[in-house]
Amino acid sequence: MYLQKLSLTNFKSYDYDSFEFSPRVNCIVGENGTGKTNLLDAIYFLALTKSSISNQDALSINHDADFMMIEGSFEQEKTTLITIALQKGQKKAVLHDKKAYEKLSEHIGKFPVVLLSPNDTDIIRDGSEERRKFFDGVMSQLDAEYLENLLQYNRLLLQRNSLLKQFAERNYVDDLLLDIYTDPLVEIALKIYQARQAFTEKFLPIFKKHYEVLSDARENVEMLYESEMSNENFNLIFRRNRVRDLAAQRTTMGSHKDDFIFEINGFTLRKFGSQGQQKSFVIALKLAQFEMLTKTKGFPPILLLDDIFDKLDDRRIQQLITMMIDGTFEQVFITDARPERTRQLLNHLKVDLRFFDIKKA
Repeated sequence: MYLQKLSLTNFKSYDYDSFEFSPRVNCIVGENGTGKTNLLDAIYFLALTKSSISNQDALSINHDADFMMIEGSFEQEKTTLITIALQKGQKKAVLHDKKAYEKLSEHIGKFPVVLLSPNDTDIIRDGSEERRKFFDGVMSQLDAEYLENLLQYNRLLLQRNSLLKQFAERNYVDDLLLDIYTDPLVEIALKIYQARQAFTEKFLPIFKKHYEVLSDARENVEMLYESEMSNENFNLIFRRNRVRDLAAQRTTMGSHKDDFIFEINGFTLRKFGSQGQQKSFVIALKLAQFEMLTKTKGFPPILLLDDIFDKLDDRRIQQLITMMIDGTFEQVFITDARPERTRQLLNHLKVDLRFFDIKKA
């Protein structure tokens, strides 16, 4: 599977542009601020129906326009045309061969991608929300049922929180009404917990294998999944927590409080890991994601490497290049502000290699 063609209309810094890509390695070069990352974000958007940078779809529309459109042709046994269109103030439309999906979630996982970017160490340094976001993204491309449960959980959570706020504002509580949201929320939370637990057991040895290669087996790493649902009496504890929820005007327990703890040599990676160790940890996470997607889907996902040559040392860069050569990776997109460096690193590759020089508008 690979992206053959891409056209952008009013997407971020692009008024209109079109591209025809190599099925193997594509180098997006140009000065900073020319739109290299925006081009990768368009590919990400096309695959996952959202930006990797912003949670607000409207921010992907060019400042001078009222709408944007991304259109791409994927090759996989046959050609498939995917179109994403967004008009300001309206819902976005996602079309598969010019036919709209009934639910956007049906598209997720059909054209999997893995993105490696300079901000990835936020997964380690920031709070639990960033870690959940990463693992939810991985699992959603792997498992459509998990994605549906996650979306339903988030809807119920929003509704329950809104109800708790109303109770506080009106100074009354309707326990029966609250149970309408509590019962399914707890049921789905337990499904999410079981899925995350099973995923972690499969993911961990793959992740450790990649970290061992990246670090030359110098350190021991661990990834621990922490959840309040691990308590066999979670259902009862959640209901007894109602008074606290009413006081806080929000749901204070559940899947949205889960965390993944990263450790190195028995210590917390965020506090005690060096910058190099944190970078290796993140790359190992992404390579494990890549491997799991490849095994599950039966073909490699598209790999997006945004500005990595400035962030990684020569040894880690060489390991990624080796994986491009040996066929581990198939279609790869790389951005770099220094074209001469990219050519020096990649010109010896015996694969179809194309350069795209992005100029300022």
